[in-house]
Amino acid sequence: MKRCPSCNRTYTDLSLNFCLEDGTPLLNDAPPASDPNATVRYPSPRDTAEPPPTELYRPETPLVSHVPPPSQPRSPQPHPPAPQWAPVPPVQPAKKSNAIWWILGGLAVVAVIGVGLVVMLIALASIGSSVNDNNANANSNTRVIGRSANVNVNLNTNTPTRNDNSSNLPPLFTDNFSETKWGVGNSKFGEIWYADDEYHMRSKDKTFLVMYAPSNDYNTENGTVKVTARSVDGSVPSAGFGLMVHCEQSKAKQLEDYALLIYPSSEPEYEVIMHKAGNQTSIVSKTKSSAIRSGSNPNQLEIRIKGTDLQFYVNGQYLAHITDTENYKRGLAGLYTSDAIDVAFDDLEIRR
Repeated sequence: MKRCPSCNRTYTDLSLNFCLEDGTPLLNDAPPASDPNATVRYPSPRDTAEPPPTELYRPETPLVSHVPPPSQPRSPQPHPPAPQWAPVPPVQPAKKSNAIWWILGGLAVVAVIGVGLVVMLIALASIGSSVNDNNANANSNTRVIGRSANVNVNLNTNTPTRNDNSSNLPPLFTDNFSETKWGVGNSKFGEIWYADDEYHMRSKDKTFLVMYAPSNDYNTENGTVKVTARSVDGSVPSAGFGLMVHCEQSKAKQLEDYALLIYPSSEPEYEVIMHKAGNQTSIVSKTKSSAIRSGSNPNQLEIRIKGTDLQFYVNGQYLAHITDTENYKRGLAGLYTSDAIDVAFDDLEIRR
């Protein structure tokens, strides 16, 4: 017999090992120890002469043998794992996207650039209009704006031809540049303006600028032409500056003239040039002369014309003479300068 030590339930089935109620392992209950001195009663001997009658056993209530399945030993249930503690991270507020600021900044930059371009276009248009106005004014009063060293410029088509009659001109004509008669303004060749009763010309670097007189009153045929010229700051243009005579356009509207140029450096020089079909040629190459005043001092340039003979003077001193082999005997006075140096002209005189 087996007994549960927990609930004291007993079991006769020796095959059971665990209590059917609480699963506690069963204990074997030992039978009481036998007394060797006790009287053992034996049963009466069996009568073998006559077999015992067969007796059927009919129980009133059918017995149902129910043998519970052997109970499996319960394995100890593992304790649930202790809850692990971890700090809960603080909830970060959702960051606002910076994309909107980049977009707004880009739009602002585009707007500023657009406004700047509009302002620049307006300014350029204003400057262009001013230059055009000045050039229009210059073209209405002069025979040529200028030309670069390598590019010819057409003269004004209203320029009188060499066949114009000069017999009606006065014996003496003067222009002290106190009145605006010659062209003024800016062009791709340089800048021209009036200041302090002088006529100023400034060419572009490495180019020269030519201005022909505004009317036939400045005709130089058989005349003595004088003008005072000076470098305002004393600098010497690389191609000189000076007085021009017999200035006129060719049929192809190219420069044609003679000119006396000076170089008032520390060792002053002069040169006589000619333009034909727009090309410049040196007739009298650079020659030193003590008659020329250096620096910013004014020098009076003079060209005496008789028929085809041209004589050149500076400050009343003779320099050289040439023959007008091109028959430029009719034409106007003109002024010449080079490089970006301010040169001023004054007291132009033509005596016939």
